[in-house]
Amino acid sequence: MSEKIKDKDGNFLYRNGLSIVFFILMVISLIGQVYTGWLEHNDFLKDYKVKEESLSQYFKSGHFIQATFENWESEFFQMALFVVLTIFLRQKGSSDSKECSEKIIDSSELIAKEDSPWSVRKGGFYLWFYKNSLTTVLLLLFLFSFAMHWYGSWMDFNEKQFLENKPLINFSKYIQNKKFWFESFQNWQSGFLSIFSIIFLSIYLRQIGSSQSKKVNDAHSKTGDR
Repeated sequence: MSEKIKDKDGNFLYRNGLSIVFFILMVISLIGQVYTGWLEHNDFLKDYKVKEESLSQYFKSGHFIQATFENWESEFFQMALFVVLTIFLRQKGSSDSKECSEKIIDSSELIAKEDSPWSVRKGGFYLWFYKNSLTTVLLLLFLFSFAMHWYGSWMDFNEKQFLENKPLINFSKYIQNKKFWFESFQNWQSGFLSIFSIIFLSIYLRQIGSSQSKKVNDAHSKTGDR
């Protein structure tokens, strides 16, 4: 039995299956988005009797940039907030919350062990950065996606304005445009809904075998997965 477990632990696909599957699903979905978005945008151009874009041209279009990054923006935003808020806030009974009596910060986590990451063993600035690195990177990815969404939405908006012989809008002023914020808010609310759903539903519902669920025989009041 132990040899079988060891073989499974040593297999690259077995050890990284969760990440690989979700990455593949993302790529497949992105390909589907690109292809259908390209066709949809060319239908839009046909309505204005404008020459259709090639696939390579479509990648540079505001239509593609806006559609891609407005979704990435909301995902990184919700995950960054989720990571930060779970430091301070609790939800009794949820598998995604720390226990209500648990400390906000456990200082024992900062004590280096033999197998701790290099930055923990090094200490100082490296430890200071590393202990907040997940939130930092998620927020940077959110800000980058937000800026790209802003840029793509501005390009897409001005393209339609140009085709309809309407005045173009300055990039810096576009951040006040209702179209841009409508795109942001519709994605943010769906992201927050998904986080709320897993937090709340995990109190009462179970999925045997999943690390995101409490054990089937756990009481509804049990909090966290420890």
